Amino acid sequence: MDPRKIDDDISVAPQIQPEDVAEAARLGFRTLIANRPDHEEMGQPEMDEIAALAREHGLDWIYQPVQSGNIQDQDVEAFGRHYRDAQKPVLAFCRSGTRCCALWALSHAGELPADIILLKALNAGYDLSGLKYRLL
Repeated sequence: MDPRKIDDDISVAPQIQPEDVAEAARLGFRTLIANRPDHEEMGQPEMDEIAALAREHGLDWIYQPVQSGNIQDQDVEAFGRHYRDAQKPVLAFCRSGTRCCALWALSHAGELPADIILLKALNAGYDLSGLKYRLL
């Protein structure tokens, strides 16, 4: 598992494995948000299995699949609602973490200056400069 901290309330990660759920709980995460659709790629773990393990380890589970490279406004709005209502800290994951980071960034447009959002993303290892026009 490779959690990448955006701030104290959220980290994002590439695809986690079922055995990573216990580690996420041990690290203090309270909510897992999965933004990767089941069967996006052969061999990825089933979300139902990760969800069951999350609950078993006392973590809240949110499944919001979003198509890679096609983040719609309704995806951003839904992520923002999930994030605001979630117990923190949150660990959001998808294939590489980029989709989750972009959802976080876009859901904070208007709340934080675009340059701050982009810097937080970059510090976590994600260059979202291509989304700057959507953050203004």
